[in-house]
Amino acid sequence: MKKKDLDLVLFGATGFTGTLCLRYLKSRTSGLSWATAGRDAVKLQQLQFKHSVAIEKILADSEDEKALDEITRRAKVVISTAGPFHKYSDKLVGSCVKNSCHYVDITGETFWVRQLIDKYHEEAAQKGIRIIPMCGYDSLPSDLGTFFAVKELGSPVSNVEAFHTGDGGFSGGTIETMFSMGELNLGDQLRDTFLLNPEGSVTDQQRKDSIPIKGVKKKEEIDSWIGPFIMAMANNLVVRRSAALMEQRQEPYGKDFTYNEYSFFKSPVYGLISTVIMAISGLVLFTRFGKFFRRFFPKPGEGPSEETMKNGFFEVLYKVEAEDGNHKIFRMHGKGDPGYRVTSKLVAESALTLLHNSDELPGGEGYGGVLTPATGLGQPLIDRLKKVGIYFEGPLDENLKVPEESS
Repeated sequence: MKKKDLDLVLFGATGFTGTLCLRYLKSRTSGLSWATAGRDAVKLQQLQFKHSVAIEKILADSEDEKALDEITRRAKVVISTAGPFHKYSDKLVGSCVKNSCHYVDITGETFWVRQLIDKYHEEAAQKGIRIIPMCGYDSLPSDLGTFFAVKELGSPVSNVEAFHTGDGGFSGGTIETMFSMGELNLGDQLRDTFLLNPEGSVTDQQRKDSIPIKGVKKKEEIDSWIGPFIMAMANNLVVRRSAALMEQRQEPYGKDFTYNEYSFFKSPVYGLISTVIMAISGLVLFTRFGKFFRRFFPKPGEGPSEETMKNGFFEVLYKVEAEDGNHKIFRMHGKGDPGYRVTSKLVAESALTLLHNSDELPGGEGYGGVLTPATGLGQPLIDRLKKVGIYFEGPLDENLKVPEESS
């Protein structure tokens, strides 16, 4: 096989999140050989000129398997920000597995990740290739934060509950992905709360204890009100896959481990408003009304302002209950719009972990497959993120109060 001469390729670089990744990587790739890739040579040139980045530009359409093979034969790691991923990154993943190239992305399309598992997990595992989707705000904080909390507790865990809050905006690419999913017939998959689990890895007790919350209620342990979280339908599945893969690796979280997550609020009023908005959003995105409302949302390539991204934040609290009944609270948080500014940092550092920390990766040398952030990157990624403004803390004081910036 031809020796790989590129450490990293950023695929879909000219999109909104792709541009943020380029800006972030510019200051984090000293000593690395890297390139941008996309289907429009003019846009790639303009992107690099605007941001004063002088690296190789590779022309590749998402349907051009020959061009994709040229990328993955040369690259050690590919970052994809080209969504909707079931449309624009599917053949790229296949090429990565074929040509032994690690892969990370920012998808939240769990139905597509299920397809990747069915098509590529076995071959990637045999080759020791790490295919790690969902390394953005979908679903890295849920997954890696749970891994951190369970590890810090240091004893078998029966369940983890995660509570999310934050502030940010939406891009046209994200909206396009949501609407495109609404056009697919995903009924059974959207209802499968263990969609990403390996066959035979779910117990009756786990199914019984993995019921989504309905309405808003008080949660005394974090002195807050909680309600449904719109991203739980993706994040829950990723954490549950991590727990199953960890058990396969003889590093279980705990017997019949369960995970559920929610939004948290300062008052029940905020919770009720958020729940109503989420219900309306579901009607818009996943019913026939979607086509009418699509025109009112940002178009692909558009996104939140610099001010919105700068002033955004995210915070996740994790209530970890040990098998002996004791519980502790842990926390992960960071500044910046979670869906874009934070997401670009998370996925970029995921790729850099594969490059710089290859001898420390969980599972050891030769471990691979369609993995999760926790099972494919684990502690080395936590260590990297701590150095760039993403904080992991705990166990916290039991008398926990919701920060004033939360809502």
